[in-house]
Amino acid sequence: MARHHFGTDGVRGVANDVLTPDLALGLGRAAARLMIERGAERPRVVVGRDTRRSGPMLEDAICAGIASAGGIALRAGIVPTPAVAWLARDLGADLGAVISASHNPYPDNGIKFFGGDGFKLTDDDEHRIEALLVDSFDPPTGYGVGTSEPIVDGADRYSTWVSAAAAGDLSGLHVAVDCAHGAAAPIAARLFERLGVRHDVVGAAPNGVNINVRCGSTHLEHVAAVVARGGHDLGLAFDGDADRLLCVDAAGSVVDGDHILAILARDLLAQGALPGRRVVLTSMANLGLHRALEALGCTAIITDVGDRYVLEAMRRDGATLGGEQSGHIISLAHGTTGDGPLTAALLLAALARAGESLAEAAALVTKYPQRLVSVRADRTRLRDAVPVWEAVRTAEAELGREGRVVLRASGTEPLVRVMVEAADETTCERHCAALLAVVEAELGLE
Repeated sequence: MARHHFGTDGVRGVANDVLTPDLALGLGRAAARLMIERGAERPRVVVGRDTRRSGPMLEDAICAGIASAGGIALRAGIVPTPAVAWLARDLGADLGAVISASHNPYPDNGIKFFGGDGFKLTDDDEHRIEALLVDSFDPPTGYGVGTSEPIVDGADRYSTWVSAAAAGDLSGLHVAVDCAHGAAAPIAARLFERLGVRHDVVGAAPNGVNINVRCGSTHLEHVAAVVARGGHDLGLAFDGDADRLLCVDAAGSVVDGDHILAILARDLLAQGALPGRRVVLTSMANLGLHRALEALGCTAIITDVGDRYVLEAMRRDGATLGGEQSGHIISLAHGTTGDGPLTAALLLAALARAGESLAEAAALVTKYPQRLVSVRADRTRLRDAVPVWEAVRTAEAELGREGRVVLRASGTEPLVRVMVEAADETTCERHCAALLAVVEAELGLE
């Protein structure tokens, strides 16, 4: 059966339009029924959310759905997405459910599920939930009806766990922390206090409609301005659900996921804690990161774009470090999903052990000039577009080891994405323009 609601990262859409309370109730009921099919007598589901205005509405609905199937909804309240994954494992729950649209604007919302092991549900699991949404059902009554109850200390337990992952003295650091008026807001102060880091927290006054608005990881100029005013060593910026982290150094320069992966890889190597010297990257990782990992003696494993694919490759190949340029970093030695607070703790500990500033550590990666353009095109014809792939091969032959081309179809829109990296801007622009011309001529839409 084809999925009609689940996309690449759960169900997402405008709240109360695409993602309605009725749909949330149905998803909660179907998810609980999935666990009953698998032997859970009264499934326990951890439910967390971010700070969007629609969050409480959808939380009430999904919890009602879980209870209507005979399950127990464990409400964690406003917590980061990775906190739900961790709490599901820590509490021995059957599932975790997150109500968030991550870095999207506040009218959007989403629902995604984690298994009791803390990993996102598989495609097959999501297919089954889709089927159960429309499957006839005799709801329980009386004692069979489920319940909904709070987890009063979930956020505090999660922040304690994160802080324990960062060994070492971090008291010499002074950081600015931008919570994007999102899910990190309730935990940031207590987390950095536990880490022993001098900190100033901004973007931590959510009002339901200001999540991700000119702040957080999608607007690094906000935390950069705070760093400049306060004389901080660096700035840390989370997105709305705090599953990713981007940074700025003391001068306000951007330090993205590529830099963070190189810094963490070097730190793990020094500790003898990087199995097989393997790091998992997506095809969009900058060539500068590839060169940095080569210099460290690491092997880069390349996947399609998306943290789901990164995680699949990590589990398949025994890697414990992987992630994306967007700051979605997975440390399997600690957690099961992208985790912004955990990444921040690990990064600060790595800087303290190296005795370096963030700018000095980020110099591990010398970024190659990159040009990324999306073309309105018939993406369904890309695979068989011979002239396009001939142009790609021509560009790759000229660039050699001093550049690369990534050309791929969007998974959701009528777009073909063209990405070129080269040793200098002029060469990068020239090859990108040539490829765009071929893509537009062969596949372009008016």
